[in-house]
Amino acid sequence: DQSARMPHYTAAFEQLRACGCIYPCTCSRQDVLRALTAPHEGEDEPVYPGTCRGTSPDRPRAGVNWRFRVPDEAQGAGVPPPRPKNRGEGAPAPCRSTAPRAAVEFIDGHFGSQRAEFGDFLVWRKDDFPSYQLACTVDDAAMRITEVVRGADLIASTARQLLLYRALGLEIPAFHHCPLVTDASGIRLAKRDDARSLRTLRAQGRSPEELRREWDGQARPSS
Repeated sequence: DQSARMPHYTAAFEQLRACGCIYPCTCSRQDVLRALTAPHEGEDEPVYPGTCRGTSPDRPRAGVNWRFRVPDEAQGAGVPPPRPKNRGEGAPAPCRSTAPRAAVEFIDGHFGSQRAEFGDFLVWRKDDFPSYQLACTVDDAAMRITEVVRGADLIASTARQLLLYRALGLEIPAFHHCPLVTDASGIRLAKRDDARSLRTLRAQGRSPEELRREWDGQARPSS
């Protein structure tokens, strides 16, 4: 039960706040989507435009999201920026019209050299729970995980977590991302796609051998 691990997540949050790596954000997902410009549309996650980026990290976190302040320039796995000066309570938070982006590079055990670009991302939700990125980083570090094996759809999450590992001073594990099983059009198979669930395929009389031949043919590069 992750709720029993809240003291660990809270300690990580406080460490990030103390070093000035995070800031409170009152923007909703719809606010972020409305601020998007055409080049960012269609990405897996909307790039945060930096609206609340100048907000002091010393303010209470209740009822607001908190975002990780990613480096403005490519810095490999990232180095936390210096803590901003305290502007005092009640001072207006400056806004940025352009989205700050990180370019994180790392070596994946299967796909080799990887480079991911993204904007500031959530680490603590306004319902007072950690985001997936923070909880996953803290949990893996606590279990002393040395190698993480996951699906290729989580490569972008890995890049974000690398920044958190560095900011929290944790030992970074090796990462290995596996190719996903996809349908004939290249779309990954998911639980929500009931037409391609194993239960449905079995009910249709499809055999494991037939499916293996079909998927092997999709995975084999064309000559």
